[in-house]
Amino acid sequence: MNILAVSINHRTAPVELREAFHLSLDEIKSMIHHAKEELFSEGLIISTCNRTELYGIPKDQELDVLDIQNFIFNYKNNRDVKPENFQTFASMEAIRHLFKLISGIDSLLIGDNQIYHQVKESFLTSEEMQFAGVLMKRIFDAATKTGKRAISETEISEGAVTVSYAAVQLVEKIFSNLSKKTALIIGAGESGELAAKHFKDRGIGRLVITNRTLERAEKIARALDSEAISFSTFKEKLHEFDIILSATSAENTILSKEEIKNSMKKRNYSSMVIMDIAIPRDIDPAAKEIDYVFYHDIDALNIIVEQNLSKRKFEIPRVEKIIDEEIEAFVSWYNSLEVAPTIKDLRDYFESIRVEEVGKNKNRFSSEDQEKVEIITKRIINKILHQPTVELKKINELGTSPEETAVKVSVLRDIFGINYNKKNNE
Repeated sequence: MNILAVSINHRTAPVELREAFHLSLDEIKSMIHHAKEELFSEGLIISTCNRTELYGIPKDQELDVLDIQNFIFNYKNNRDVKPENFQTFASMEAIRHLFKLISGIDSLLIGDNQIYHQVKESFLTSEEMQFAGVLMKRIFDAATKTGKRAISETEISEGAVTVSYAAVQLVEKIFSNLSKKTALIIGAGESGELAAKHFKDRGIGRLVITNRTLERAEKIARALDSEAISFSTFKEKLHEFDIILSATSAENTILSKEEIKNSMKKRNYSSMVIMDIAIPRDIDPAAKEIDYVFYHDIDALNIIVEQNLSKRKFEIPRVEKIIDEEIEAFVSWYNSLEVAPTIKDLRDYFESIRVEEVGKNKNRFSSEDQEKVEIITKRIINKILHQPTVELKKINELGTSPEETAVKVSVLRDIFGINYNKKNNE
């Protein structure tokens, strides 16, 4: 199977290089257009925050991974990247890598099922651009099935493995119904934005974001259909919130125990959950001494994250077993593309010889004997071809590698001159 893949990812390159080679949807479509002209008959391009990958069936058998790397260099016009910043894969290793990717075990965060949806979107773009032929569509089906099985049959995606998500999950254990609760996110950096998205996904009743730069808070608020308030006034409204999650980059605490205590008085001591995921901490940890305040800092949340990561790592062998099963099924299908036509060509070849020889000599027999000759010669051909047919079918059933299948099929065709005869017939 002549499929090649090139990847720049979190294992091979620092974040600044990954960012430099990230592709927007428009850039992916443009790159597909050029790749169809220069490199591949069909293929796939995936680009996320942690990786950019190209897969393809070369138009020219001489094409190698260095050509693909140069294609990426030239497209992005970035010479800071080095060959060691790329992983390269060929044949079934490219397929296996894709299956590992979509099942979440090659992600920066093990079991991140967001990659499943990202890979699906990439396949859809490939189809839209007529870049997905028979082989890529079959790979798409097999990859999707692998990802679904990993999610449904294992716990590879269970439990929070980011501090932001762990904070939200812990809040849910305290407040079972978030739809009637209000949450304030202090800080609109990556962690704060991620937490805001998780709260929104969990159906929070009211979500408010504050940040030293109001424009940043407003941008996230618009995207999440929530509210933004001025950083200079949020303390005055602290009592309005059931949940406070703080994730700023401040060097000192921004909320004291006394300020939390005053807001609790205004709330008539209705329960408040405080999640301080900042380093250093934003909120005085002494706030946990206040009645009905549930306070957690990043250390407590990191323990949850590490426990969940350990559980996910424990699931990797189960996911790999699923990948092995789906690889075997895919190889069986791919081998059938070589084996079935060869069986037919072999039988057609022998049948043409039989028909030719019987035709030359049928006048030597009576009409009654001619029918017997037909039956006898067909039986002879069937017996001759029985064992070769059985062996060819075994190749398919035993899941022989595509490379080994190609060699065996090629040898058989060469022995009987099937390719030569087909060309003559044409």
